[in-house]
Amino acid sequence: MVRKIIKIDNEKCNGCGLCVNACHESAIALVDGKAKLIRDDYCDGLGNCLPVCPEGAIGFEEREAEAYNEAALSKQNTELRQWPVQIKLVPVNAPYFNGANLLIAADCAAYASGAFHQQYMKGRITIIGCPKLDNVDYTEKLSEIIARNDVNSVTVARMEVPCCAGIEYSAQNAAKYSGKSITLRVYTLPIN
Repeated sequence: MVRKIIKIDNEKCNGCGLCVNACHESAIALVDGKAKLIRDDYCDGLGNCLPVCPEGAIGFEEREAEAYNEAALSKQNTELRQWPVQIKLVPVNAPYFNGANLLIAADCAAYASGAFHQQYMKGRITIIGCPKLDNVDYTEKLSEIIARNDVNSVTVARMEVPCCAGIEYSAQNAAKYSGKSITLRVYTLPIN
């Protein structure tokens, strides 16, 4: 269907995250340091994000897009596909890792987005940790998981706080040290 939906100019975006906070539908996320519309069906087309953008990087366009799906926003189903989820507890070799799109999430990130399951966990095997509270560098274990299994991609969901940089750093190094060419994407969620 053709409808009015937001459009984000990647060149103008400074990655401040104000639009992410203003979007009550969680249709926008920070991806690799830039705001990105991640779900057409979550964008209501009202533009609460427009007035908060200090760079004027957000506007409207009319284009082919999925219909706004308010029911999807209130979906209560879990997207968790395996147990355990703590990085410290998951085995380095498990059947659920084969063919997986892996989500490595800071454990507090799930509380920053009401639609975390649908936006980040859906279709992914999720493992979580906090390098600050666990007082550990996850690089070696994550590298083993990637190396020993047929992992398709790695997504990191972290908060914008400095302590979450450790989980991103570990994931980046693990992908590099695994010896595999793996796609890595980072989503940074704002704290406010």
